[in-house]
Amino acid sequence: MSKFLSPTLAAVTPYTPGEQPQDQQYIKLNTNESPYLPSPAVIAAVSEHEVEKLRLYSDPACADLLKAAAAHFGLQPEQIMPGNGSDENLFFALRAFCDADHPLAYADITYGCYGVWCGLMHIPSRIIPLKEDFTLDPKDYYGLNQTIVLANPNAPTGIALPRAEIEGILKANPNNVVIVDEAYVDFGGESCVPLIDQYENLLVVQTFSKSRQLAGARLGLAMGNAKLIADLNRVKFSLNPYNINRLTLKAGQAALEDTAYFDRTRAAIVDTRAWTKQQLEQRGFAVLDSRSNFLFASTDRKDGGTLYKELKKNGILVRHFDAPRIQNWLRITIGTPEQMQTFMETLDKIMEE
Repeated sequence: MSKFLSPTLAAVTPYTPGEQPQDQQYIKLNTNESPYLPSPAVIAAVSEHEVEKLRLYSDPACADLLKAAAAHFGLQPEQIMPGNGSDENLFFALRAFCDADHPLAYADITYGCYGVWCGLMHIPSRIIPLKEDFTLDPKDYYGLNQTIVLANPNAPTGIALPRAEIEGILKANPNNVVIVDEAYVDFGGESCVPLIDQYENLLVVQTFSKSRQLAGARLGLAMGNAKLIADLNRVKFSLNPYNINRLTLKAGQAALEDTAYFDRTRAAIVDTRAWTKQQLEQRGFAVLDSRSNFLFASTDRKDGGTLYKELKKNGILVRHFDAPRIQNWLRITIGTPEQMQTFMETLDKIMEE
């Protein structure tokens, strides 16, 4: 870092993203991207004609995308705000609803950016431990009088709370915003979108990166009470009005409208997840009950860090977190059936060495 960096920023530990190697071919099971191509409708939507329009700014109102999203989720356009990836939606929410006097509460084992953003924006944190089995006790979040963010299904565990239990948290915190980060909800979780019209304090955030094959396009949605969305737009239009590029707007709209492709690829991942979980358990691995597009697994035969390195040496990337309570666990993205077969064969070879 330079001598010019502000002391407050120097104290922040940035988020460490999963590896994105550009110089070697790996089977990538480390960043929870979809193993399938974008919908043919998406590829058609991002046409040469649209590329030619890149000389012009995108629509800051995102009107066409909002119309498609509203139809898909059964909401009004004013209840939705697109973001440059769901990370931007979440960041805007923390900027809008947290400050030095309004802390953020979140789990000790969850998406790492929550804590990073708190450090960046000087937001006090209340970190609430998961139970020994990595499940979340909703009662730990009752009456906190703080903004709350819940990843549901959680990452990196993949465990999901039923909608009714999140509703209990909403009822117990009527004067505070509860943000539900549903990045992985399409793989088996219960979405809280149906609760939006009942709870003015509910903000739901979803992404196009996992179940809609658009991780590289960077698109997310925040959904909630129209007044909450107006608050987020106040942040957006104070920072970056043109936050969604023209091609992503077209791609996102097409992805929402191609429900058949969405259903087919989602079902394929869920089926492959079940097969992979069974295979790992047959080999003595502990595997959590995932409702996401990944599995969280461990074995007492090799520590997590060693197994991660040996898999990488053999051309397979998974995610290892050198953090308390989860050092011996690996997060394994679900790929195609062929990729997961190769993963299991490689794992068998490593475990025999």
